[in-house]
Amino acid sequence: MELAKKLVFVLNGQKTQVDLSQIHPATTLLSYLRCHTQYKGAKLGCGEGGCGACVVHLSKYNTDTKETEEFSISSCLTLLGSIDGCSITTSEGLGNCRDGHHAIHKRVSGFHASQCGYCTPGWCMSLYGALRQAEAKGKHDHRQGFSKFSVLEAEKAIAGNLCRCTGYRPIADVCKSFAGDVDLEDLGLNTFWKKNEVPDPNKLPEYNSIGLSTNSKFCRKSCEDSIRPTLNFSYKDEFSGEERVWIRPSSLDDILGALEKAVKENVEPKLVVGNTSAGIYKNIEPKVFIDISNISELQVIRRHDSEIEVGAAVTISKLIEALEDTNAIADDVLDNGKVIPTRNLVFEGIANHLKKVASGYIRNTASIGGNIIMAKKFSFDSDVATILLGINASVKIIISERTESLLTMEEFLDKTCLDSGTLLLSVYIPYWNEIRNPVEDSGINGNSDICENLLFKTYRAAPRPLGNAVSYVNAACLAQIYPSRRQGNLVAKSLRLAFGAFGVRHAIRATSVEEFLVDRAISPAILLEAIEMLKLHVIPVEGTRKSAYRQSVAVGFLFDFLSPLVKEVVPPRIIDSVQVNNSQNGNTPNCGKWPCKPKSITAGKQTMEFHHEYNPVGQPSPKVAAELQASGEAVFVDDIPSPDNCLYGAFVYSKKALALIKKVGVKDAFQSPSVVSYITFTDIPKQGRNIGLDGFFGEDILLAEETVECFGQPIGLMVADTWHDAKRAADKVTIDYDCETLGPPILSVEDAVAKNSFYQVPGWMAPKPIGDLAKGMSEADIRIESAEVRMGSQYYFYLETQTVLAIPDEDECMTVYSACQSPDIIQKTIAKCLGIPIHNVRVITRRVGGGFGGKACRSVPIAVTCALAAYKLKRPVRMYLDRKTDMIITGGRHPIKAIYTVGLKNDASITAMHVDLFIDAGHTVDLSPMLPLNIVSTMKKYNWGALSFDYKVCKTNLPSKSAMRAPGEAQGSFIAETIIEHVAEILSLDPAVVREKNMHTLESTKLFYGSCVKSSIDYTFPSILEKLKQSASLNERMENIRDFNVANRWFKRGLSWVPCFYPVRLQSRPARVTVFKDGSIAVEVGGVELGQGIWTKVKQMTAYALGQLWPGLSGDIMAKVRIIQADSISLAHGGLTASSTTSEQSCEAVRQACNILIERLQPVQTLLNKRNPNGFSWMDLIFQAQLQSVDLSAQTYWVPDSSASQYLNYGAAATEVEVDLLSGATTIIQTDIIYDCGRSLNPAVDLGQIEGAFVQGVGFFMTEEHVVDKNGKLVSDGTWTYKVPTIDTIPQKFNVELLNSPLHQARILSSKASGEPPLLLASSVHCAIREAIRAARKELATNNNKHFRMDSPATMDVIKSLCGLDSIELYLKSLSISSKQ
Repeated sequence: MELAKKLVFVLNGQKTQVDLSQIHPATTLLSYLRCHTQYKGAKLGCGEGGCGACVVHLSKYNTDTKETEEFSISSCLTLLGSIDGCSITTSEGLGNCRDGHHAIHKRVSGFHASQCGYCTPGWCMSLYGALRQAEAKGKHDHRQGFSKFSVLEAEKAIAGNLCRCTGYRPIADVCKSFAGDVDLEDLGLNTFWKKNEVPDPNKLPEYNSIGLSTNSKFCRKSCEDSIRPTLNFSYKDEFSGEERVWIRPSSLDDILGALEKAVKENVEPKLVVGNTSAGIYKNIEPKVFIDISNISELQVIRRHDSEIEVGAAVTISKLIEALEDTNAIADDVLDNGKVIPTRNLVFEGIANHLKKVASGYIRNTASIGGNIIMAKKFSFDSDVATILLGINASVKIIISERTESLLTMEEFLDKTCLDSGTLLLSVYIPYWNEIRNPVEDSGINGNSDICENLLFKTYRAAPRPLGNAVSYVNAACLAQIYPSRRQGNLVAKSLRLAFGAFGVRHAIRATSVEEFLVDRAISPAILLEAIEMLKLHVIPVEGTRKSAYRQSVAVGFLFDFLSPLVKEVVPPRIIDSVQVNNSQNGNTPNCGKWPCKPKSITAGKQTMEFHHEYNPVGQPSPKVAAELQASGEAVFVDDIPSPDNCLYGAFVYSKKALALIKKVGVKDAFQSPSVVSYITFTDIPKQGRNIGLDGFFGEDILLAEETVECFGQPIGLMVADTWHDAKRAADKVTIDYDCETLGPPILSVEDAVAKNSFYQVPGWMAPKPIGDLAKGMSEADIRIESAEVRMGSQYYFYLETQTVLAIPDEDECMTVYSACQSPDIIQKTIAKCLGIPIHNVRVITRRVGGGFGGKACRSVPIAVTCALAAYKLKRPVRMYLDRKTDMIITGGRHPIKAIYTVGLKNDASITAMHVDLFIDAGHTVDLSPMLPLNIVSTMKKYNWGALSFDYKVCKTNLPSKSAMRAPGEAQGSFIAETIIEHVAEILSLDPAVVREKNMHTLESTKLFYGSCVKSSIDYTFPSILEKLKQSASLNERMENIRDFNVANRWFKRGLSWVPCFYPVRLQSRPARVTVFKDGSIAVEVGGVELGQGIWTKVKQMTAYALGQLWPGLSGDIMAKVRIIQADSISLAHGGLTASSTTSEQSCEAVRQACNILIERLQPVQTLLNKRNPNGFSWMDLIFQAQLQSVDLSAQTYWVPDSSASQYLNYGAAATEVEVDLLSGATTIIQTDIIYDCGRSLNPAVDLGQIEGAFVQGVGFFMTEEHVVDKNGKLVSDGTWTYKVPTIDTIPQKFNVELLNSPLHQARILSSKASGEPPLLLASSVHCAIREAIRAARKELATNNNKHFRMDSPATMDVIKSLCGLDSIELYLKSLSISSKQ
């Protein structure tokens, strides 16, 4: 047998060959692309298949169908060996700046759908894959220039792609713009047609549905070539010294032979189809990889007269297609002359559920067999296994001696023992009965239908509705039912009730419940008894998180499934005559029932005015480099080609929260010759210091010496020739700890208080109390004493993790490329660590893939460690933290406990408030001392009468907390809203009444905020609130919600509005503007481009400022401006890019620099006016200035006027939610935001900041659980366990208006900040959820008269618990009692 020597595939149209002797079988496609090609568009965001940053497009030839298949894949999981004979397209392959960008790239720019740009190539490829698949399927008719998919399908195409910047709405617009059924009027702000202009599809960048070449001839020839060499290869693993083998069998017999050999050699092989299991089981290092993806017997989808046979290697996506292809089923199944019905309820239900498993690019490669093997072998929480168990599917396996065995799913999961020689061959899905006379049934969070003789429904409770999240609990319930004339009820003659993912080894059947209910008329009492029996089945194993919640949800699933059979039970959702109004402001449409089935996932209106006083400033210009970001051509730090002789570093960090280091063992780590060095604090030069951060309030040490003070504290850096070798070496380091001497760690603020462990807050940063607390309390009619609320932490989840490249230079110099928010801080800290002058260190940052505060201080120690290694080894060193390490090391938002005492009058006016704040700062000081001031600054948004506070900034043995978008302000605003809600509950009032009662007047605002507010022109909030009430129809919608809540017992809605008061302070900034001989202009600013649009605004400001030379010049200059990367040597003292004001500060500094140039150019202009009275060009002016030796480079350092360095930002948001009481799931139905941006420097950029900040706030208040165990170890350390918002968790209606506030001379071109303040408005979601819960508690009698505490985040289990984990049982008991009476 001839063995292949090269792996051959097509990459972006070019045939590529890879020497197999150089490939480790575990090498992923992404690793190859990024390390061995020029294509860097696919990014490493998580390495788990959970973020979509790495998505590429794959084309392969199917030898059975004789067709080329196309789909998107996750390149971080796809193994390189599995793409032999395929064609790969990255975003650069779609289009680029030289060959022309693709329509997707152009629409990304035109719809303002890219901010930091790190995730953009990935979701562009997800969208492209959906476009190609829609063309192949041809399911819908379509208009010329549009795709064959629908608006809803377009949005779902990117449901598995994470974006931390945009808030998804503009990304959805890009996707919808290709849909055949799109109404262009529904699309948001864009550059293709002007405001109030009738949308013209011809103005959209042209979309060619034919698409790019799939290289189908190459793929076909590769698969059909009869003399094609076998792709078997091996690679010697340098760490273990063992061979790693890749085998691609050509037949089933070959697979069995390979398995038999593995059994004999006592080797556990890995069977590879899509390798998606590597996303969760990362530490498995198989010796043998067997690629079974192309074996015909494992790819079969065969239709028999009673079942469908599905090969084990069939992907989830292909199974969905087969189940939906009902016409094909009807035509094909004629095994014995029996025709299978054209509609199959079970198939439809399975297909609909499978669409919520994982994400599209994972389903495209994940196999059915692999999924259920994981469920069996690793206790994976599989929806697939539960469904197959529920429908009585069976599986065929081949065991020892090649014996075939047919097992039920129950036998397979419960009894079968799998060894390395077992092969799952196929799955058999039964048809069940034919379907007749369906009647509609709306239920919770599942897929169902009820028919004359069959009831089938699947369920999943998960933090994301459309997938990309493992279920907390899932179920599949099936019943054959008949009408009992004797009993007058529908009765089940057979039942299958399967439940899984609730903290159990594998999915189980509730057999005792099934037996109990068969042939029995189900009354409330009987159903209650069945529920109690179910609880004996659904018992999570010890240590399962949210165990009580999971059991309660399983009860809800059973209740929902059986409710159609119980006449006395109110169905989960009511179809009622009450109508929901359809107004023209984007409110919920007239449905006749709730909720309407949406045409799309999200929609909305953007309302704003464009101002022309400072043109092009004030215009919605596209983001600079947006097309480059979309195509993957934009260069981030990790995209910079590695210099010759470059090394890679990976941290060795503490696995204890507090301990003495006894011994560090590195012997095993140096088994590979690839490992070069282990860097510790002892490698710091004698003239240097062990300093990792030279911060504003103190210093962090770089590498632990004798003591570790938190889980995740860096101890050393393992350096090797490749990143993978460095990481493996770091994992092999052993550390002996002494955990007794120092005592137990401090892991909570309570521990810190008990041990008096605090950081000091400088006096100049201490917030000042307002009014006389004692007097205010004495005037109160009612007091709330010592109530408590808590806010958890939040991880930054920038898509680009901490990244740095350090290159040593001559004369003890160092050049460092860092993804950071302050090159200055890194520069001075490296200099101190190495003991060299600051001018020897140059830090360069071109762009950053998201920061949100996490790359302000927490990026510094990573850069310093990398520089230390490069300094010692005298070789370039680069670091890229994997997602888990980044999450563990970099901390996040500060968790806070607040205890408040409030005095109030009977009329709801608050007379005094005192708050005790306990802030968890972690094990170093970082920026934590600024938190008390920030918290109080937004807590002051209401007139509390008198306000006092005490605060403790607690030092704990947890990773350092640092600034995160609206640091402290987000928590302070939430505390204020919690207090307002509490007062409202005490007085039995609508919280809106309490808010308005205690809203500031102009005078009280001056009292609370001092110089931030000087006159009525500064106080725009009253007009914002009035406008919000009118535009969002708040009063009308409140009436509708009351009607809805009366009509629906198990779904409740709530609506709430909140204000935002957010003070900001301007800082000094440098800028340099240089005009070159050809008239092109380079601009340098101290601020870093993080995705917030600073380059775009600066470019507009440059054009405006230089355009003052003569009318019309600005438009010519705009195209000549390039913004240069931040460079700590070229433009020193750039400062920290933070606090939402860097863009406007940089713009003003640029304007001053331009004014200097104008002053220099005006004499030249006067001369040319005399010579050329008919006019002259910009080039003429610059040419003449060069002749006259005019200095065409100007630098300034702008310092704000002390009298105008502070101002208040205002905004308000109203949010309506719907809560599913049976699962705790929340749907954000509508959000309306009105925000005062002043005269926006760029409305499109500011709109993106507002929407993105709000959605990030939704994560903080709803979905993002930052969980630490009892040992101080972070549990939520990846995409599997930490859930940021996705497109399916944002508001279904998302309306944003930028207030048209008047000109204001004290601000920079009358503009205001937009980056952080809108995040606070997301607390409106939390408050709306609280309103829905309050309605539920009132109806369900769940302590309805008591105040309830709801911390942040309000996750599904929190909501369900507050509504009552036993609410169903209480309801059924009440029905039983009523029936007896």
